Amino acid sequence: MTSAPGRASLAKDPHDVASMFDGVAGRYDLTNTVLSGGLDRYWRTATRRELQLRSGERVLDLAAGTGVSTVELAKSGAWCVATDFSKGMLSAGRQRRVPKVAGDATALPYADAAFDAATISFGLRNVVDPTAALRELARVTRPGGRLVVCEFSTPVWRPFQVVYLEYLMRALPWVAQRVSSNPAAYVYLAESIRAWPAQAALADILGAAGWAEVTWRNLTGGIVALHHGIRA
Repeated sequence: MTSAPGRASLAKDPHDVASMFDGVAGRYDLTNTVLSGGLDRYWRTATRRELQLRSGERVLDLAAGTGVSTVELAKSGAWCVATDFSKGMLSAGRQRRVPKVAGDATALPYADAAFDAATISFGLRNVVDPTAALRELARVTRPGGRLVVCEFSTPVWRPFQVVYLEYLMRALPWVAQRVSSNPAAYVYLAESIRAWPAQAALADILGAAGWAEVTWRNLTGGIVALHHGIRA
């Protein structure tokens, strides 16, 4: 059930979340750039570099939204496919010339070991069962393949953490009201960030889902963390 019109609840019913993202698709990229102060571009570049992609590799970009992250990954020369459960988001990115497939993160429409590498950016916390999604990513990635999870996390400096959380719950919805097509959705997104596990806890979840040699590094003081794993 939705907790407000156009806003999913933290119970993360897949239909509600997909509907919410369909509703924000038209201005999603613009809103993200404004809310992050342009840092979204830096985070996408950092994700591509962390994956260490090579020309000719096959790469899954899960929760790809409009495909802007997939275009960034494709700069490496790898073959990259955007996958998202929101058809509205994929449609909003139809001008981006990358393959696009609608799919559920917990039941991916791909064969075992189909990819050399996989990534999910700012989407894992919106999946109804993140552990199931990580297991699916392990299933479709070949042994020795790489995963990078780019996700909002916990700032490492306590004073900054307090300021950041205040921004999430107060300033973020206020800004979203002025630039987003569905401001209520950004209240849910702020709440989902606050409820998300910190860096070490997420690393444990990755390890339990079949990913080995899990490490992470913080970006922007821990606002975002890149978790890296190898398919066992």
